[in-house]
Amino acid sequence: MNDVYGRRFKTLRVSLLHHCNLGCVYCVAGESELKQANVSGKEQQLSGAQLLDIVRRLHAQLDLDTVRLTGGEPLLYPGLVELVKGIRESGISRLKLTTNGFLLERMALPLAKAGMQSINVSLDAIDEEVFVRMSRRHHVDRIIRGIDAALEAGLAVKINSVAMKGLNDSQLLPLTEFAFSRKIPIRFLEIMAMGHLHDQAHRFLLNRDQILEILSSRYTLQPVDRAMAATARYWKTEQGQVIGIIANESEPFCRDCDRLRLDSSGNIYGCLSSNHPIPLQLEESADVWETKLAQALAQKQLVRFTGSDLSMLHIGG
Repeated sequence: MNDVYGRRFKTLRVSLLHHCNLGCVYCVAGESELKQANVSGKEQQLSGAQLLDIVRRLHAQLDLDTVRLTGGEPLLYPGLVELVKGIRESGISRLKLTTNGFLLERMALPLAKAGMQSINVSLDAIDEEVFVRMSRRHHVDRIIRGIDAALEAGLAVKINSVAMKGLNDSQLLPLTEFAFSRKIPIRFLEIMAMGHLHDQAHRFLLNRDQILEILSSRYTLQPVDRAMAATARYWKTEQGQVIGIIANESEPFCRDCDRLRLDSSGNIYGCLSSNHPIPLQLEESADVWETKLAQALAQKQLVRFTGSDLSMLHIGG
């Protein structure tokens, strides 16, 4: 299945649940939403077995290359290890996960044994005070221990850091130094116009050139050719260390985007800029799913990412 621009779905991002144990400022607006974000409720409508059935059927129809598990916070998902095993047994070649890392210290080894290959850890500050400002939680040391446990378990690790002007711009160099001390790549994300920031993300935008200016004050950076459908553009230091920037605003990557999103209720989305879910039902035929997948593909933007009022808490990064 291809659209007129040659785009197709090869990566599936599965949002396993809608709650989180952090309350990051780019994801959660205020106190009332913060309480909702930390509820360990039963909002998911599909069981792990049902989600696995959907993933298998999508793989059969799309020949997926990659599945990435997201949230909310996916490490809160009951039965996560069993789900990982099931996805690996379905024949999908790459299985990845994005987490805030708060529970990673005890989950890293079981996930690696189940077949997880790669983990992106969201970490927006090394300094405890700035970490609290960004996440509304204490103990950044728990995430650091989680990263070390993941590396010890043999998982490939990247750090993702949302760069926000006036909030954590002081942390770009310390975060980079930390990543390099562990010999892992770090990627800085421009703030996305999603959820409560849909109409005001520009207030916090630290753009690609500004990020590069800060990093270049300490490192000599050489650009690396961008891979097809990659969200990030990468640079290497003279020592071969890797820095990436996901520049949704400065350098959109819509033209060759290959991502399909599945939420915990069984709805698919072709783009984060669309808040119009397309429901999949397991009893529907392959022909019906093909029609719905075509609808999702038509949701993709062409020129730039426009965002929506859909919260990142509900659909994942």
